[in-house]
Amino acid sequence: MKINVLNMAVFTVALALGTSCNQKSDQDAKIQALEDKIAQLETGNTAVTPVNAQATSVADPATQGAFAFPEMEYDFGAINEGQVVEHIFKFTNNGQAPLVISNITASCGCTSPDWSKAPVKPGDEGYVKVVFNSAAKSGAQAPTVSIQANTNPAVTRLRLKGTVTPKIAGAAAPVGPVKR
Repeated sequence: MKINVLNMAVFTVALALGTSCNQKSDQDAKIQALEDKIAQLETGNTAVTPVNAQATSVADPATQGAFAFPEMEYDFGAINEGQVVEHIFKFTNNGQAPLVISNITASCGCTSPDWSKAPVKPGDEGYVKVVFNSAAKSGAQAPTVSIQANTNPAVTRLRLKGTVTPKIAGAAAPVGPVKR
């Protein structure tokens, strides 16, 4: 019985030493990698590639569309608070592939976009419609929409601009039910 306990103790110690040796070699490898990075930084080589970096390549122009907008900004001038302004930005696809708009986002909730949902063939025209609601807005305004598409660059921005004249405080409509 004493021999079995002694054998078990020797086996446990050997297992622990073997495991700690593996952990030690892993730690040594990590320390060496950190020392190598420090050495690169000290020598002035600041082009350290992160471990999680993804390789990029230039997109083939044959797979991309290209926006050609006659105007990228529309000035709606001066309007009264509460008015709604709508403008359609037309574009031509000057690329070699059908232009696909995947999404358009507005800079604020006061602006809503609509656009050509079907792919626009090379040489054909499409549109981006932008609607600006000036309710609760006053002063200079410049809402934008960001278009994500298979173009280079991948994001294109269009802008409306103008001035909203606030309502006169005393001329506000009554709030709540009106007794007649």
